[in-house]
Amino acid sequence: MFWPGMGDPVKRKKTLKFLAITAVIGISAGVTSMLVQQWFNLDNPLMACIDDRTTLYKISATLELYVDGQKAEIPANIGIVGRCTHSLYTLSNDGTIYAEWEEEYPFEIGHFFWTWTTFHEGGFPMRDMDQSKSRILVNGVESSLYINVPFEDGNNYRAEFTSKAYDESKDTDFLPP
Repeated sequence: MFWPGMGDPVKRKKTLKFLAITAVIGISAGVTSMLVQQWFNLDNPLMACIDDRTTLYKISATLELYVDGQKAEIPANIGIVGRCTHSLYTLSNDGTIYAEWEEEYPFEIGHFFWTWTTFHEGGFPMRDMDQSKSRILVNGVESSLYINVPFEDGNNYRAEFTSKAYDESKDTDFLPP
């Protein structure tokens, strides 16, 4: 089969030269974009590793997680990838979340879920949750800020998520009392 521009040797040379130049431009644009993004994220507390930094701001809080009415486990080592510890992390599966940074930073509980989704195998399926039926409680009081509620030292957070696929009808019993 003849491909357009490949039949005549002169056209073939021009076509291959054009394709090579296009490939070089595309690859260099991709590499440049990646390097620029890494450079801009050097001091982003949600992306940077804290292992080689002096972190003066350290806080911790607890999180209870419920999905579709069932208590879910928060895995250990969220935010720890190889030799890189991110600013929001867990050490065990007891629900304690730690946050560290060089200076005070306005962490939110949603940042923890983002860290879990981004840096932990499997991640938290936030996209599968129905946000209109989900809620976050801080020290027993529902927050209107949902996942944007500030992450503060010593607080107890309770996240109640309802998945989009959850069938509420199985929770109702139609039998007489």
